[in-house]
Amino acid sequence: MVEPLVVPRADHPISRRQIDPDALRVLYRLRQFDHVAYLVGGGVRDLLLNRRPKDFDVGTSAHPYEVKRIFRNCWIIGRRFRLAHVKFGPKTIEVATFRRLAAARESTQQLKQESPGPADDAEASARGRRRRPPLPRENTFGTAEEDAFRRDFTINALFYDVGTFAVIDYVGGMADLRDGLIRSIGDPDERFVEDPVRMVRAVSFAARLDFRLDPAVRRAIARRGGELAAAAPARLIEELYKILRSGVAARTCRGLLETGLLVRIVPEIARGASPAFWRSLDALDTYRARFPDAPPSLTNAILLGSLTTPVLPLDLTPRRKEEAASANGGITLGQLPVARRDVAQLRQLLVLQPRLADPALPLRAQRAVMRRAAFGDAVTWLEIHGGDADARSRWRALASAGGVAAE
Repeated sequence: MVEPLVVPRADHPISRRQIDPDALRVLYRLRQFDHVAYLVGGGVRDLLLNRRPKDFDVGTSAHPYEVKRIFRNCWIIGRRFRLAHVKFGPKTIEVATFRRLAAARESTQQLKQESPGPADDAEASARGRRRRPPLPRENTFGTAEEDAFRRDFTINALFYDVGTFAVIDYVGGMADLRDGLIRSIGDPDERFVEDPVRMVRAVSFAARLDFRLDPAVRRAIARRGGELAAAAPARLIEELYKILRSGVAARTCRGLLETGLLVRIVPEIARGASPAFWRSLDALDTYRARFPDAPPSLTNAILLGSLTTPVLPLDLTPRRKEEAASANGGITLGQLPVARRDVAQLRQLLVLQPRLADPALPLRAQRAVMRRAAFGDAVTWLEIHGGDADARSRWRALASAGGVAAE
């Protein structure tokens, strides 16, 4: 049993006025039914840093179906671990039951039960990836203390108690926030083997918060970087798009390159990172800085093009339909699954660029361009990467006058 550091209201900056009212409603109602309920994770971290949280997540002693009985607007999701999503219109408050780390004996037994068969191993080998046994199922509920110690980094394991207005810290996260340090909870080697994507998240947090990596974390990344080969490619490309939407894509990619992770994720990009590549990411970050949150205009096609075109120029010559539908459309990023529709959309928005730059384009041709499915993305690309301010203004005005949305 660890005695937590309890930081009273007078000694931290969090006010209930900063917390989403629906998240407060969830917290108070869980407490009304005699459950422990805290604001948890990144929301607490961001409030303590005077940043605007992206999400307000709740941790509770209530089990998922107990949460569902309390909230009629609740849906249970998840396979490895059940989560309760409490819906308020388009908004979702995620409610997670406090978890504990499975004991070694439990984990071993579960891994035996869930270990892959020969067919799974063969499939993994055919794809060129090292097969890794699945993690044990995590419907092992625990206390707030146990939940804190199973999280990834100390700055993400802080709790805010709406009943006492105090911040509860079991892992030294308050000190690390003050010192600007990304530190793993427990042995970073073990934590990165459990989930290799944590290494990418460590570098991403350091870039986004302007923190530094704990030396033990940095050494563990150097030793365990190869574990990324066992990470699910779908998770890695999702993490990559999240980085590109963050507003600190250039800084994060520099950190990934420095730690040797970028070459593990996208070797083609790491080997070809040129001044043009960094200018492209800087332009993307400059555009993103205009918005409080990632705008819908930052589609996967825009992000993919910002990442790849300075390094892997896309062949824009006309293609037959069967060629355009083959493989991944001409862009290879290691083992990452690049969606063909995103490559096709990128190709179309790039094809439109010469027309957008032509001030003498006839009115009929202008209207034809505006009817193209890629027009919105093409104008966004022009705004991010095009140097012609007149062209940007002209097409924005045309889109507005013609009733065409171009974010």
